[in-house]
Amino acid sequence: MRLAIGCDEAGFALKEALKDALAPRGYELTDYGVGEGETALYPDVAIAVGEAVARGAHDRAILICGTGIGVAISANKVKGVRAAQAHDTYSAERAQKSNDAQILCLGARVIGHELAKTVVDAWLGSHFEGGRSAPKVERIRSYEAGPAA
Repeated sequence: MRLAIGCDEAGFALKEALKDALAPRGYELTDYGVGEGETALYPDVAIAVGEAVARGAHDRAILICGTGIGVAISANKVKGVRAAQAHDTYSAERAQKSNDAQILCLGARVIGHELAKTVVDAWLGSHFEGGRSAPKVERIRSYEAGPAA
């Protein structure tokens, strides 16, 4: 799976911990985040990752800032992207199963490294179920496309 990961300076340590956990498992990781001691505006990172996901460069992505809120709001501005903030395994699983969220957003000041790894595993291990959620996701897509002609 082609997986992007991005962060601002608040998310650097968590990003590195997640990369260390994911890399040995065969994920093709692309890092859009800051390096140690660097800073970035989280909207810039989130938009870059969102655009890459929307154009198909990555299958999924993980974004990290202090709370996860800012990167979620920013990534969701990109057409075709569904980014979900989750700090527990149930929400992470539902983000994928019910909402087909391609981007998981985490808050480094909200979640510990070990729990974050578990949340990421729950999200990566889940797949969109369609079913009764399919019309809801389709409604999101149609709204995003604009008014019908």
